[in-house]
Amino acid sequence: MSILIRNITVVLLLVATLPWSGPGAWAAPQRTHESVLSNGMKIVVREDHRAPVVVSQVWYRVGSTYEPPGMTGLSHVLEHMMFKGTKHLEPGEFSKIVARFGGQENAFTSRDYTGYYQVLAAEHLELSLQLESERMQNLRIDDAEFAKEVEVVKEERRLRVDDRPDSAFYERFLATAHLSSSYRQPVIGWMHDLDHMQPDMLRDWYQRWYSPGNALLVVVGAVDPANVFQLAQKYFGNIPQRSVPAPREPLEIAHPGERRIRVHLRTELPRLYVAYNVPSVATAEHDWEPYALRMLAGVLDEGYSARFESELVRGSETALSAGVSYSPFSRGDALFTISGVPNIGRGQSNAALEEAFREQVARISTEPPSAAEMQRVRAQVIAGLVFHQDSLNAQANLVGSLESMGLSWRLLEDYVPRLEAVTPQQVSEVAARYLVAERRTTGELLPTADNGS
Repeated sequence: MSILIRNITVVLLLVATLPWSGPGAWAAPQRTHESVLSNGMKIVVREDHRAPVVVSQVWYRVGSTYEPPGMTGLSHVLEHMMFKGTKHLEPGEFSKIVARFGGQENAFTSRDYTGYYQVLAAEHLELSLQLESERMQNLRIDDAEFAKEVEVVKEERRLRVDDRPDSAFYERFLATAHLSSSYRQPVIGWMHDLDHMQPDMLRDWYQRWYSPGNALLVVVGAVDPANVFQLAQKYFGNIPQRSVPAPREPLEIAHPGERRIRVHLRTELPRLYVAYNVPSVATAEHDWEPYALRMLAGVLDEGYSARFESELVRGSETALSAGVSYSPFSRGDALFTISGVPNIGRGQSNAALEEAFREQVARISTEPPSAAEMQRVRAQVIAGLVFHQDSLNAQANLVGSLESMGLSWRLLEDYVPRLEAVTPQQVSEVAARYLVAERRTTGELLPTADNGS
Protein backbone atom coordinates (compact mmCIF):
# COMPACT_ATOMS: atom_id res chain seq x y z
CA MET A 1 0.00 0.00 0.00
CA SER A 2 1.19 3.51 -0.65
CA ILE A 3 0.29 7.13 -0.15
CA LEU A 4 -0.06 8.90 -3.46
CA ILE A 5 0.66 12.52 -2.45
CA ARG A 6 2.65 13.86 -5.35
CA ASN A 7 3.02 11.09 -7.93
CA ILE A 8 -0.16 11.67 -9.89
CA THR A 9 0.27 15.41 -9.64
CA VAL A 10 3.63 15.04 -11.35
CA VAL A 11 2.07 12.89 -14.05
CA LEU A 12 -0.69 15.43 -14.60
CA LEU A 13 1.91 18.14 -14.97
CA LEU A 14 3.96 16.34 -17.57
CA VAL A 15 1.99 13.61 -19.27
CA ALA A 16 -1.43 12.80 -20.55
CA THR A 17 -0.48 9.42 -22.06
CA LEU A 18 -2.02 10.31 -25.39
CA PRO A 19 -1.94 7.94 -28.37
CA TRP A 20 0.64 8.43 -31.10
CA SER A 21 -1.89 10.08 -33.40
CA GLY A 22 -2.05 13.19 -31.25
CA PRO A 23 -3.98 14.87 -28.43
CA GLY A 24 -7.37 14.85 -30.14
CA ALA A 25 -7.38 11.07 -30.37
CA TRP A 26 -7.95 10.77 -26.62
CA ALA A 27 -11.66 11.28 -27.25
CA ALA A 28 -11.82 8.95 -30.27
CA PRO A 29 -14.89 6.75 -29.70
CA GLN A 30 -13.06 3.57 -30.66
CA ARG A 31 -10.56 4.05 -27.81
CA THR A 32 -12.39 5.33 -24.73
CA HIS A 33 -15.87 4.33 -23.62
CA GLU A 34 -17.94 5.10 -20.55
CA SER A 35 -21.13 3.91 -18.89
CA VAL A 36 -22.97 4.33 -15.59
CA LEU A 37 -24.72 1.54 -13.70
CA SER A 38 -28.16 2.08 -12.22
CA ASN A 39 -26.64 2.36 -8.73
CA GLY A 40 -24.50 5.30 -9.85
CA MET A 41 -21.14 3.56 -10.36
CA LYS A 42 -19.29 4.94 -13.39
CA ILE A 43 -17.15 2.80 -15.67
CA VAL A 44 -14.52 4.16 -18.06
CA VAL A 45 -12.84 1.72 -20.44
CA ARG A 46 -9.86 2.58 -22.60
CA GLU A 47 -8.74 0.12 -25.26
CA ASP A 48 -5.03 -0.53 -25.76
CA HIS A 49 -4.33 -3.79 -27.57
CA ARG A 50 -0.55 -3.58 -27.82
CA ALA A 51 -0.12 -6.28 -25.17
CA PRO A 52 -2.50 -8.90 -23.69
CA VAL A 53 -2.55 -7.08 -20.37
CA VAL A 54 -5.19 -5.16 -18.44
CA VAL A 55 -5.08 -2.62 -15.63
CA SER A 56 -8.22 -2.60 -13.51
CA GLN A 57 -8.75 0.13 -10.92
CA VAL A 58 -11.55 0.97 -8.49
CA TRP A 59 -11.43 4.54 -7.21
CA TYR A 60 -13.44 5.95 -4.30
CA ARG A 61 -14.09 9.68 -4.08
CA VAL A 62 -12.74 10.10 -0.58
CA GLY A 63 -9.33 11.05 0.76
CA SER A 64 -7.65 13.08 3.46
CA THR A 65 -9.46 16.31 2.52
CA TYR A 66 -12.75 14.66 3.46
CA GLU A 67 -11.64 13.95 7.03
CA PRO A 68 -12.85 16.12 9.93
CA PRO A 69 -10.20 17.73 12.16
CA GLY A 70 -9.07 15.28 14.79
CA MET A 71 -9.77 12.29 12.54
CA THR A 72 -6.94 12.57 10.03
CA GLY A 73 -5.54 9.36 8.54
CA LEU A 74 -8.89 7.55 8.33
CA SER A 75 -8.82 7.12 4.56
CA HIS A 76 -5.29 5.74 4.54
CA VAL A 77 -5.81 3.32 7.44
CA LEU A 78 -9.00 2.08 5.78
CA GLU A 79 -6.99 1.46 2.61
CA HIS A 80 -4.75 -0.85 4.66
CA MET A 81 -7.75 -2.63 6.18
CA MET A 82 -9.18 -3.38 2.73
CA PHE A 83 -6.53 -6.12 2.52
CA LYS A 84 -7.32 -7.56 5.95
CA GLY A 85 -10.31 -9.74 5.25
CA THR A 86 -13.91 -9.73 4.09
CA LYS A 87 -16.95 -11.89 4.67
CA HIS A 88 -15.58 -14.48 2.24
CA LEU A 89 -11.82 -13.78 2.25
CA GLU A 90 -9.31 -14.24 5.05
CA PRO A 91 -6.72 -11.52 5.82
CA GLY A 92 -4.15 -11.43 3.03
CA GLU A 93 -6.10 -13.85 0.83
CA PHE A 94 -6.96 -11.12 -1.70
CA SER A 95 -3.28 -10.57 -2.49
CA LYS A 96 -2.52 -14.29 -2.59
CA ILE A 97 -5.25 -14.90 -5.17
CA VAL A 98 -3.98 -12.12 -7.43
CA ALA A 99 -0.42 -13.44 -7.14
CA ARG A 100 -1.57 -16.99 -7.92
CA PHE A 101 -2.84 -15.73 -11.28
CA GLY A 102 0.43 -13.92 -12.02
CA GLY A 103 -0.89 -10.46 -11.25
CA GLN A 104 0.26 -7.43 -9.33
CA GLU A 105 -1.91 -5.36 -7.01
CA ASN A 106 -1.66 -2.44 -4.66
CA ALA A 107 -3.51 0.64 -3.46
CA PHE A 108 -2.96 4.32 -2.85
CA THR A 109 -4.49 7.11 -0.83
CA SER A 110 -4.33 10.76 -1.77
CA ARG A 111 -5.97 13.99 -0.74
CA ASP A 112 -9.07 13.56 -2.91
CA TYR A 113 -9.38 9.84 -3.62
CA THR A 114 -8.43 6.31 -2.65
CA GLY A 115 -7.68 3.75 -5.34
CA TYR A 116 -7.14 -0.01 -5.65
CA TYR A 117 -5.64 -1.66 -8.71
CA GLN A 118 -4.61 -4.94 -10.26
CA VAL A 119 -2.43 -5.61 -13.31
CA LEU A 120 -3.28 -8.96 -14.86
CA ALA A 121 -3.36 -10.89 -18.09
CA ALA A 122 -6.42 -9.60 -19.93
CA GLU A 123 -8.14 -12.97 -19.65
CA HIS A 124 -8.26 -12.58 -15.85
CA LEU A 125 -10.13 -9.28 -15.75
CA GLU A 126 -13.22 -10.99 -14.33
CA LEU A 127 -11.22 -12.14 -11.31
CA SER A 128 -10.25 -8.55 -10.54
CA LEU A 129 -13.83 -7.31 -10.67
CA GLN A 130 -15.07 -10.21 -8.57
CA LEU A 131 -12.51 -9.47 -5.84
CA GLU A 132 -13.17 -5.72 -5.81
CA SER A 133 -16.91 -6.33 -5.65
CA GLU A 134 -16.38 -8.50 -2.59
CA ARG A 135 -14.52 -5.87 -0.63
CA MET A 136 -16.77 -3.04 -1.76
CA GLN A 137 -19.70 -4.63 0.05
CA ASN A 138 -18.34 -7.21 2.50
CA LEU A 139 -15.32 -5.71 4.25
CA ARG A 140 -14.72 -7.08 7.75
CA ILE A 141 -12.82 -4.78 10.13
CA ASP A 142 -11.59 -6.99 12.94
CA ASP A 143 -10.47 -5.26 16.14
CA ALA A 144 -7.29 -7.30 16.44
CA GLU A 145 -6.34 -6.76 12.79
CA PHE A 146 -6.98 -3.04 13.18
CA ALA A 147 -4.77 -2.86 16.28
CA LYS A 148 -1.89 -4.42 14.33
CA GLU A 149 -2.40 -2.41 11.17
CA VAL A 150 -2.66 1.01 12.78
CA GLU A 151 0.76 0.33 14.32
CA VAL A 152 2.05 -0.45 10.81
CA VAL A 153 0.75 2.94 9.66
CA LYS A 154 2.39 4.68 12.61
CA GLU A 155 5.71 3.10 11.69
CA GLU A 156 5.16 4.12 8.08
CA ARG A 157 4.68 7.67 9.27
CA ARG A 158 7.90 7.54 11.31
CA LEU A 159 9.89 6.23 8.35
CA ARG A 160 8.39 8.46 5.66
CA VAL A 161 7.81 11.69 7.56
CA ASP A 162 9.11 11.99 11.11
CA ASP A 163 12.58 10.59 10.36
CA ARG A 164 12.99 12.47 7.05
CA PRO A 165 13.67 16.19 7.54
CA ASP A 166 12.51 17.22 4.06
CA SER A 167 9.20 15.38 4.47
CA ALA A 168 8.61 16.60 8.02
CA PHE A 169 9.27 20.16 6.96
CA TYR A 170 7.07 19.92 3.85
CA GLU A 171 4.18 18.58 5.93
CA ARG A 172 4.37 21.58 8.25
CA PHE A 173 4.78 23.93 5.31
CA LEU A 174 1.57 22.66 3.68
CA ALA A 175 -0.28 23.06 6.97
CA THR A 176 0.77 26.72 6.91
CA ALA A 177 0.23 27.40 3.21
CA HIS A 178 -3.35 26.09 3.24
CA LEU A 179 -5.05 28.42 5.67
CA SER A 180 -8.69 27.36 5.30
CA SER A 181 -8.52 24.41 2.91
CA SER A 182 -8.48 20.81 4.13
CA TYR A 183 -5.48 20.28 1.84
CA ARG A 184 -3.53 21.30 4.94
CA GLN A 185 -4.10 17.84 6.47
CA PRO A 186 -1.48 15.12 5.92
CA VAL A 187 -2.70 12.09 4.01
CA ILE A 188 -1.05 9.70 6.45
CA GLY A 189 -2.61 11.56 9.38
CA TRP A 190 -1.19 13.34 12.41
CA MET A 191 0.36 10.94 14.89
CA HIS A 192 -1.94 11.97 17.76
CA ASP A 193 -4.97 11.23 15.56
CA LEU A 194 -3.58 7.78 14.74
CA ASP A 195 -3.03 7.20 18.47
CA HIS A 196 -6.72 7.85 19.17
CA MET A 197 -8.24 6.08 16.13
CA GLN A 198 -10.77 3.34 16.88
CA PRO A 199 -12.14 0.48 14.71
CA ASP A 200 -15.68 1.89 14.79
CA MET A 201 -14.41 5.10 13.18
CA LEU A 202 -13.19 3.03 10.20
CA ARG A 203 -16.41 1.04 10.01
CA ASP A 204 -18.37 4.28 9.82
CA TRP A 205 -15.98 5.72 7.22
CA TYR A 206 -16.37 2.60 5.09
CA GLN A 207 -20.17 2.69 5.27
CA ARG A 208 -20.23 6.40 4.56
CA TRP A 209 -18.02 6.53 1.46
CA TYR A 210 -17.48 3.04 0.02
CA SER A 211 -20.62 2.72 -2.05
CA PRO A 212 -21.02 2.15 -5.81
CA GLY A 213 -22.39 5.64 -6.41
CA ASN A 214 -19.19 7.08 -4.96
CA ALA A 215 -16.93 4.72 -6.92
CA LEU A 216 -15.35 4.64 -10.35
CA LEU A 217 -14.11 1.61 -12.27
CA VAL A 218 -11.32 2.29 -14.77
CA VAL A 219 -10.15 -0.48 -17.09
CA VAL A 220 -7.31 0.03 -19.57
CA GLY A 221 -5.81 -2.61 -21.82
CA ALA A 222 -6.58 -5.35 -24.30
CA VAL A 223 -10.30 -5.56 -23.59
CA ASP A 224 -13.66 -5.42 -25.34
CA PRO A 225 -15.64 -2.53 -23.81
CA ALA A 226 -18.97 -4.34 -24.15
CA ASN A 227 -17.56 -7.28 -22.19
CA VAL A 228 -16.22 -4.97 -19.48
CA PHE A 229 -19.59 -3.29 -19.07
CA GLN A 230 -21.25 -6.70 -18.86
CA LEU A 231 -18.83 -7.88 -16.18
CA ALA A 232 -19.25 -4.63 -14.26
CA GLN A 233 -23.00 -5.10 -14.24
CA LYS A 234 -22.57 -8.69 -13.10
CA TYR A 235 -20.34 -7.91 -10.12
CA PHE A 236 -21.27 -4.35 -9.14
CA GLY A 237 -24.75 -3.76 -10.58
CA ASN A 238 -26.65 -5.40 -7.73
CA ILE A 239 -24.82 -3.61 -4.92
CA PRO A 240 -27.40 -1.25 -3.38
CA GLN A 241 -26.97 2.45 -3.88
CA ARG A 242 -26.44 4.46 -0.70
CA SER A 243 -26.57 8.19 -0.16
CA VAL A 244 -23.18 9.85 0.23
CA PRO A 245 -22.58 13.11 2.13
CA ALA A 246 -21.76 16.15 0.04
CA PRO A 247 -18.04 16.84 0.57
CA ARG A 248 -16.83 20.30 1.43
CA GLU A 249 -14.78 21.84 -1.35
CA PRO A 250 -11.19 22.58 -0.27
CA LEU A 251 -11.30 26.32 -0.96
CA GLU A 252 -8.98 29.04 0.28
CA ILE A 253 -9.64 32.55 1.54
CA ALA A 254 -9.03 34.81 -1.46
CA HIS A 255 -6.31 36.89 0.22
CA PRO A 256 -5.24 35.00 3.35
CA GLY A 257 -2.27 37.24 4.11
CA GLU A 258 1.44 36.57 4.02
CA ARG A 259 2.69 33.73 6.22
CA ARG A 260 6.16 32.46 7.12
CA ILE A 261 7.46 29.33 8.81
CA ARG A 262 11.03 28.51 9.83
CA VAL A 263 11.88 24.96 10.94
CA HIS A 264 15.22 23.70 12.29
CA LEU A 265 15.84 19.98 11.73
CA ARG A 266 18.78 17.61 11.38
CA THR A 267 19.56 18.22 7.72
CA GLU A 268 22.76 18.97 5.84
CA LEU A 269 21.45 21.69 3.54
CA PRO A 270 18.94 24.51 3.97
CA ARG A 271 15.89 24.55 1.71
CA LEU A 272 13.42 27.25 0.72
CA TYR A 273 9.76 26.92 -0.28
CA VAL A 274 7.58 29.78 -1.51
CA ALA A 275 3.94 28.94 -2.27
CA TYR A 276 1.09 31.08 -3.58
CA ASN A 277 -2.60 30.24 -3.21
CA VAL A 278 -3.96 30.05 -6.78
CA PRO A 279 -7.01 28.63 -8.58
CA SER A 280 -7.33 25.31 -10.38
CA VAL A 281 -9.52 24.29 -13.31
CA ALA A 282 -12.31 23.60 -10.81
CA THR A 283 -12.18 26.99 -9.08
CA ALA A 284 -10.82 29.54 -11.58
CA GLU A 285 -12.87 32.66 -12.27
CA HIS A 286 -11.61 32.66 -15.87
CA ASP A 287 -11.16 29.27 -17.51
CA TRP A 288 -7.86 30.23 -19.18
CA GLU A 289 -6.10 31.11 -15.92
CA PRO A 290 -5.02 27.59 -14.83
CA TYR A 291 -3.48 26.97 -18.24
CA ALA A 292 -1.67 30.30 -18.08
CA LEU A 293 -0.35 29.33 -14.64
CA ARG A 294 0.83 26.02 -16.11
CA MET A 295 2.66 27.90 -18.87
CA LEU A 296 4.13 30.24 -16.26
CA ALA A 297 5.49 27.22 -14.36
CA GLY A 298 7.05 25.97 -17.58
CA VAL A 299 8.72 29.25 -18.45
CA LEU A 300 10.34 29.33 -15.03
CA ASP A 301 11.10 25.63 -14.73
CA GLU A 302 10.70 23.32 -17.73
CA GLY A 303 13.97 21.86 -18.84
CA TYR A 304 17.58 22.95 -19.16
CA SER A 305 16.74 26.25 -20.90
CA ALA A 306 14.15 27.42 -18.38
CA ARG A 307 14.81 30.62 -16.45
CA PHE A 308 15.53 29.07 -13.08
CA GLU A 309 18.01 26.56 -14.44
CA SER A 310 19.76 28.96 -16.83
CA GLU A 311 19.76 32.06 -14.64
CA LEU A 312 19.74 30.93 -11.00
CA VAL A 313 21.54 27.57 -11.14
CA ARG A 314 24.06 27.98 -13.98
CA GLY A 315 24.06 31.78 -14.29
CA SER A 316 24.30 33.54 -10.94
CA GLU A 317 24.86 30.23 -9.12
CA THR A 318 22.49 31.38 -6.40
CA ALA A 319 20.86 27.94 -6.26
CA LEU A 320 22.07 24.38 -6.32
CA SER A 321 18.60 23.49 -7.53
CA ALA A 322 15.36 25.36 -8.13
CA GLY A 323 11.95 24.32 -9.40
CA VAL A 324 8.24 25.02 -9.69
CA SER A 325 5.26 22.79 -8.92
CA TYR A 326 1.73 23.49 -10.14
CA SER A 327 -1.07 21.32 -11.48
CA PRO A 328 -4.20 22.86 -13.03
CA PHE A 329 -6.19 19.77 -12.03
CA SER A 330 -7.47 19.78 -8.47
CA ARG A 331 -10.78 19.42 -6.61
CA GLY A 332 -10.24 22.78 -4.92
CA ASP A 333 -7.82 25.66 -4.93
CA ALA A 334 -4.18 24.88 -5.59
CA LEU A 335 -0.66 26.01 -4.76
CA PHE A 336 1.89 27.45 -7.15
CA THR A 337 5.07 26.40 -5.36
CA ILE A 338 8.62 27.58 -5.97
CA SER A 339 11.38 25.73 -4.15
CA GLY A 340 15.12 25.46 -4.12
CA VAL A 341 18.37 24.81 -2.30
CA PRO A 342 20.78 27.74 -1.97
CA ASN A 343 24.34 27.29 -3.21
CA ILE A 344 26.03 27.53 0.18
CA GLY A 345 29.34 26.60 -1.44
CA ARG A 346 29.17 29.96 -3.22
CA GLY A 347 28.20 31.80 -0.05
CA GLN A 348 24.48 31.88 -0.89
CA SER A 349 21.68 31.57 1.68
CA ASN A 350 17.92 31.11 1.84
CA ALA A 351 17.59 34.89 2.02
CA ALA A 352 19.57 35.36 -1.20
CA LEU A 353 17.57 32.66 -2.95
CA GLU A 354 14.29 34.16 -1.76
CA GLU A 355 15.31 37.53 -3.18
CA ALA A 356 16.24 35.87 -6.48
CA PHE A 357 12.84 34.16 -6.65
CA ARG A 358 11.05 37.46 -6.01
CA GLU A 359 13.06 39.17 -8.72
CA GLN A 360 12.08 36.45 -11.19
CA VAL A 361 8.39 36.78 -10.24
CA ALA A 362 8.46 40.58 -10.47
CA ARG A 363 10.13 40.44 -13.87
CA ILE A 364 7.70 38.03 -15.47
CA SER A 365 4.76 39.91 -13.95
CA THR A 366 5.63 42.96 -16.05
CA GLU A 367 7.56 41.49 -19.00
CA PRO A 368 5.69 38.76 -20.92
CA PRO A 369 7.76 35.72 -21.94
CA SER A 370 9.04 35.53 -25.50
CA ALA A 371 7.40 33.52 -28.24
CA ALA A 372 10.41 31.18 -28.19
CA GLU A 373 9.93 30.49 -24.47
CA MET A 374 6.25 29.74 -24.98
CA GLN A 375 6.98 27.38 -27.84
CA ARG A 376 9.68 25.60 -25.83
CA VAL A 377 7.25 24.88 -23.01
CA ARG A 378 4.54 23.58 -25.33
CA ALA A 379 7.04 21.36 -27.15
CA GLN A 380 8.30 19.85 -23.91
CA VAL A 381 4.78 19.20 -22.63
CA ILE A 382 3.84 17.44 -25.86
CA ALA A 383 7.09 15.46 -25.77
CA GLY A 384 6.15 14.28 -22.30
CA LEU A 385 2.75 13.17 -23.55
CA VAL A 386 4.26 11.02 -26.25
CA PHE A 387 7.06 9.64 -24.09
CA HIS A 388 4.70 8.31 -21.39
CA GLN A 389 1.92 7.01 -23.60
CA ASP A 390 3.03 3.38 -23.42
CA SER A 391 2.11 2.97 -19.75
CA LEU A 392 -1.28 1.40 -19.12
CA ASN A 393 -1.03 2.45 -15.48
CA ALA A 394 -0.42 6.09 -16.41
CA GLN A 395 -3.45 6.11 -18.69
CA ALA A 396 -5.65 4.64 -15.99
CA ASN A 397 -4.24 6.96 -13.32
CA LEU A 398 -5.05 10.04 -15.35
CA VAL A 399 -8.61 8.96 -16.07
CA GLY A 400 -9.22 7.89 -12.48
CA SER A 401 -7.68 10.90 -10.79
CA LEU A 402 -9.56 13.43 -12.92
CA GLU A 403 -12.90 11.68 -12.60
CA SER A 404 -12.42 11.19 -8.86
CA MET A 405 -11.79 14.91 -8.43
CA GLY A 406 -15.14 15.69 -10.04
CA LEU A 407 -13.52 16.60 -13.36
CA SER A 408 -13.76 14.75 -16.67
CA TRP A 409 -11.13 12.64 -18.38
CA ARG A 410 -12.09 14.58 -21.52
CA LEU A 411 -10.08 17.51 -20.16
CA LEU A 412 -7.09 15.60 -21.53
CA GLU A 413 -8.44 16.07 -25.04
CA ASP A 414 -8.24 19.85 -24.64
CA TYR A 415 -5.07 20.06 -22.59
CA VAL A 416 -2.57 20.88 -25.34
CA PRO A 417 -4.97 23.12 -27.33
CA ARG A 418 -5.70 25.09 -24.16
CA LEU A 419 -1.98 25.55 -23.53
CA GLU A 420 -1.50 26.61 -27.14
CA ALA A 421 -4.18 29.27 -26.73
CA VAL A 422 -2.39 30.95 -23.80
CA THR A 423 -0.76 34.25 -24.76
CA PRO A 424 2.45 35.73 -23.30
CA GLN A 425 0.35 38.58 -21.89
CA GLN A 426 -1.87 36.11 -20.03
CA VAL A 427 1.21 34.49 -18.46
CA SER A 428 2.27 37.87 -17.09
CA GLU A 429 -1.30 38.64 -16.03
CA VAL A 430 -1.66 35.55 -13.81
CA ALA A 431 1.77 36.18 -12.31
CA ALA A 432 0.82 39.75 -11.42
CA ARG A 433 -2.60 38.69 -10.10
CA TYR A 434 -1.72 35.62 -8.04
CA LEU A 435 2.00 35.67 -7.18
CA VAL A 436 1.57 38.45 -4.65
CA ALA A 437 2.48 38.89 -1.00
CA GLU A 438 -1.03 38.46 0.43
CA ARG A 439 -1.22 34.98 -1.18
CA ARG A 440 2.33 33.95 -0.26
CA THR A 441 3.68 31.47 2.27
CA THR A 442 7.44 31.24 2.75
CA GLY A 443 9.01 28.26 4.46
CA GLU A 444 12.62 27.74 5.46
CA LEU A 445 14.19 24.43 6.42
CA LEU A 446 17.40 25.10 8.33
CA PRO A 447 20.00 22.75 9.84
CA THR A 448 19.99 22.45 13.61
CA ALA A 449 22.92 23.94 15.51
CA ASP A 450 24.23 20.48 16.49
CA ASN A 451 24.49 19.61 12.79
CA GLY A 452 27.60 21.72 12.58
CA SER A 453 25.99 24.19 10.17
